[in-house]
Amino acid sequence: MTQETENKRMYDEREKRVMDTVALKKTDRVPIASLADFFMPTCQGVSCKDVMYDYDKTAEAYKKTMKEFNWDMAPPTFVFTPGKVLDLMGIKYLNWPGAANKKRRLPDHLSYQYVEKEYLLADEVDDFLKDPTDFTVRKLMPRFASTMEPLEALPLPISFFCGWMTSRIPGMAIHFSDVWEKLVEAAAENKRWIASQFKLVADIKEMGYPLLHSLAGICAFDFVADNYRGMKGTMLDMYRQPDKLLALVKYFEPMMSASVIMAAKRNKNLKRVFIPLHKGAEGFMSKKQFERFYWPQLKRLFTDLIEAGLTPEPFLEGNYTGRLEYLAELAPGKIMGHYDTIDRHQHKEILSHTMCFWGDIPAGLLIGGTVNEVKDYVKELIDFFPDGGLIVDGSAAGIPLESKKENVVAMTETVFEYGQY
Repeated sequence: MTQETENKRMYDEREKRVMDTVALKKTDRVPIASLADFFMPTCQGVSCKDVMYDYDKTAEAYKKTMKEFNWDMAPPTFVFTPGKVLDLMGIKYLNWPGAANKKRRLPDHLSYQYVEKEYLLADEVDDFLKDPTDFTVRKLMPRFASTMEPLEALPLPISFFCGWMTSRIPGMAIHFSDVWEKLVEAAAENKRWIASQFKLVADIKEMGYPLLHSLAGICAFDFVADNYRGMKGTMLDMYRQPDKLLALVKYFEPMMSASVIMAAKRNKNLKRVFIPLHKGAEGFMSKKQFERFYWPQLKRLFTDLIEAGLTPEPFLEGNYTGRLEYLAELAPGKIMGHYDTIDRHQHKEILSHTMCFWGDIPAGLLIGGTVNEVKDYVKELIDFFPDGGLIVDGSAAGIPLESKKENVVAMTETVFEYGQY
């Protein structure tokens, strides 16, 4: 048997092991699949700054880590946002290591961080809904990126450019030539980055590892809160202007599943859809608010994706113990849900016949615990699920950037040695 044939065999075996677990079937061994992102290259000594600017160095470090740990699925790769593209665009909604703008720059050892802000103001919701495209181009894009600031000076609404007015666009474009030049340069750099990521994905597959996911979606409420009203603004809106908030959420709701399904149709090999759930946990809203603003839209997203033959992969951020009854409404064996904070006893009681259990190794344990503490915790977790339905990973965002490598090794080795069924 050639190495290529063996890698293909192992690829199929790993894919089946994980997806059988998602389908709530008992497998030969507990699988490991991690959301680890920056940990993959940084545990090889690559800085977070290099991760965002040196694509080749990042890819080589990532592959080395994957080969060392030999997990059943490889963590996502497209999370390594290209720093040069951010620089060229003059992005304002992120801070990151190595940023050309000192106001945006973080130390080299930190990953990028989101700048929380109300980009769409409370009294602008009606204006946005009246003409979303024009408001986005002339108001929001300049707020997101300094390169787009000249668009504030567009003299007419975008919707006005139809018919004979279309011929005037090239003449007006002269006044915004700097914008187009920067966009062209950023597009070329982004194309280079995308090519490097596709090569990395191909290399990983050739090594025999399925990729955890390449598609991503988001719940309509989180889309509004993350990109428009901000966390503070959205939380206040639930009390001060709930109808306007709901109008925003419902405007975006159908786009959430349509955009993912469209991407999946372009590449029929992509089946798993990562969905970070940022603000639906118990600490962010009451049960009544969850039922009005969050769950109906999230349930539609899950249902649409499942009907399209895709596997939703929600990252249940925060404490979701009080939300398990809602998740129990979903189709059994179709959801690959990753827990942050959860009562595993409640999961077994309410959700064990609907969704597998994925995650649970505490971030604090991987960062500050001892090897023996990690091993004991993993063994206890495996013992708790003697009939399968378990995928091991760290809690929070998988394997934290600051994790001790020896602790991740301990987690991995314990699963391989102790997790046989």
